Amino acid sequence: MSRISIKNTNNPSIVKFEWNEILTKGKNFEFKNIDETKDSPLAKQLFYLPFVKTIYISGNFIAIEKFSIVQWEEVQEEVAKQIEEYITSGGVIINEATLAKKNPITIYAESTPNPAVTKFVANKLLTKTAVECKNIDETKAAPLAKDLFSFPFVKEVFIDENYVSITKYDIASWDEITFELRNFLKQYLEQTDIVVDENLVEKTDNYKIQQEEFFENLDVTSQQIINILEEYVKPAVQSDGGNITFNSYDEQANIVKVTLQGACSGCPSSTFTLKNGIENMLRQMLNNNTIVVEAMNG
Repeated sequence: MSRISIKNTNNPSIVKFEWNEILTKGKNFEFKNIDETKDSPLAKQLFYLPFVKTIYISGNFIAIEKFSIVQWEEVQEEVAKQIEEYITSGGVIINEATLAKKNPITIYAESTPNPAVTKFVANKLLTKTAVECKNIDETKAAPLAKDLFSFPFVKEVFIDENYVSITKYDIASWDEITFELRNFLKQYLEQTDIVVDENLVEKTDNYKIQQEEFFENLDVTSQQIINILEEYVKPAVQSDGGNITFNSYDEQANIVKVTLQGACSGCPSSTFTLKNGIENMLRQMLNNNTIVVEAMNG
């Protein structure tokens, strides 16, 4: 009798292969390519299958995301057999000795222009896709954010690249909670590599394609505005723990609408920044002194 059961998921590209015993305790692992598999000989072996895109190992299952060159119905039985033979023959799933040699996680806290927000910066990449969670119901794709909402003083969480911006309620001061949050983030990142499950985020490959099509269908001025925001504005905004995205441009009224996220959302100085920074920049670079910038909080 097979010790592996094959389970479909909400994502048709991903199938879970569940083992009848725990494979790894307390840690989740994600491997995007064969170069990342030094800690997992099993994942390395599976990447020799040409259709394997991403591998997840957690608890009692191995989940595999495939490329579209095959259908799961054609290959899943053979994959299950290969995994079962590997495990029953004593193959190493996760090399604990290698894991122990990983570089330690460091976290430091930065203040932001928004007094309600502090930016916690890690010495590793956390996500390639920015995620903003206004409440715990929005944390499906961000396990770290979900755990942060267990703190009663955490109001909002924004995760991007190598940092986490946390918005607090007024019930606590940063002097009281910064050390606690920094220690929590350090311990969390040392125990798991899954901060954001990018398969569950809106910004999938299909989303990116849609964004590219959206860009191509915009008028020339809108495209210029997006390029200016991306090149000149976004890096500065991200350094303050926030994000800015283009929403729309009304050619008749000369109004540019943008969305602010993270530390920029609800920041007392954001209006000043828009009027005296972004607005003036757009006016000068587009040679149009009638442009007005309006912001919406993410």
